[in-house]
Amino acid sequence: MTSNDLLAKSKKHLWLPFTQMSDYEKDPLIIESGNGVYLKDIEGNTYLDGYSSLWLNVHGHRKKEIDEAIEKQLQLIAHSTLLGAANIPSIQLAEKLVELAPEAITRVFYSDSGAEAVEIAVKMAYQYWQNRGYENKKSFVTLSNGYHGDTVGTMSVGSIELYHKVYTSLLFDAIVIPFPSSRQEEQTESDLCRESLKQLRELFEAKHEEIAGITVEALIQGAGGMNLMPKGYLKGVEQLCKEFHILLIVDEVATGFGRTGKMFAVEHENVQPDIMTVAKGITGGYLPIAATLTQEHIYEAFYGEYTDLKTFFHGHSYTGNQLGCAAALANLEIFEKENIIQQVEEKALFLEEQLKHVAELEFVGAVRQLGLMCGIELVQHKRTNEPFPWEQRVAYRSTLKMRALGMLTRPLGDVIVLMPPLAATNDQLKQMVDIMKEGIMEAATECLEQQV
Repeated sequence: MTSNDLLAKSKKHLWLPFTQMSDYEKDPLIIESGNGVYLKDIEGNTYLDGYSSLWLNVHGHRKKEIDEAIEKQLQLIAHSTLLGAANIPSIQLAEKLVELAPEAITRVFYSDSGAEAVEIAVKMAYQYWQNRGYENKKSFVTLSNGYHGDTVGTMSVGSIELYHKVYTSLLFDAIVIPFPSSRQEEQTESDLCRESLKQLRELFEAKHEEIAGITVEALIQGAGGMNLMPKGYLKGVEQLCKEFHILLIVDEVATGFGRTGKMFAVEHENVQPDIMTVAKGITGGYLPIAATLTQEHIYEAFYGEYTDLKTFFHGHSYTGNQLGCAAALANLEIFEKENIIQQVEEKALFLEEQLKHVAELEFVGAVRQLGLMCGIELVQHKRTNEPFPWEQRVAYRSTLKMRALGMLTRPLGDVIVLMPPLAATNDQLKQMVDIMKEGIMEAATECLEQQV
């Protein structure tokens, strides 16, 4: 089949996620293969994978050890159900995840995606209190501009108007509190943290008897624009949850498995979630495995005789799939063998130096970074932080310029994501930053010229 045939069929039959298909028809792209931190399309063009194929590739594409682990598992079995019957890789991976997770975590419930992992967490938290006899604890708290997935439950505990507004009548109500961010130059990070936690305390004092849990992304909001929490805020949330008997649900879907310079972002502040969700990097970016990790007291609230009606009635067809679990085990072995966490810490410092040159660009209002998670916010006027008109889509146009220059990434509104595979070398990181600078300047300049 020729490239023209593939393009025609993709336009005729495919419906891509989070994509306006009229955009795709103007600028179609079909990936054929990958190797290391590079992707190749059907026309033979090669691109740096500047967003880790949507934030999940870890060791690069076609990593030998993961390929071999999947092939070895295929010689035994590709899949059998986890409903009422365990399998070997799922047991081994559960043990490994508990070993790596925060100390209080003891249990692993598998699913297929980050959204499902959070959906499970919400259902667990809700039923936990029902099983324990606290029938009034049914509400959830979430942070403004937060994103936890695109299922009905996860949208309910999310708060991004662009993504969620059209589905409002489908969603259950959550209590939204402001994300701790400030545009006041005179406000210190510690002041912001203290004031935000005071606001949360007041909410908990007033409504703790009806609140089942709070959902938070770990230290940095992903889809909401790479917004960073002030230091100490997440730890403060944990302490308030303990004080008021509210479950802390930490979403590590994007931040887990080395992205932030720790295996999990909660390690930066020694936070012990009641429930923690992981996905994306769990298999190194190979196969759809996710997990909801819990403390033992969560598990115990569901344990009993069948007639007690405490069972957690939830599961998916491919839950705990052997191929995915085998890939995840190989992925985690590479973390140990190649000392990936230390590598990320060192690369993050190098990338921080490179991003200083991006921050100096006249169309960049802010650069936000945690480990190898970066967001570059574009503005029309640097001094006032005035944005470009939204319909000009300056960040999207910048990413198209970057594609032409040899790198793929996606925007979040006016924020450009740079989230390279952890395997990227310093030279490759510099290449990515250089391409990003050029793409931003070209697109922003064109946007300004069109306004004249």
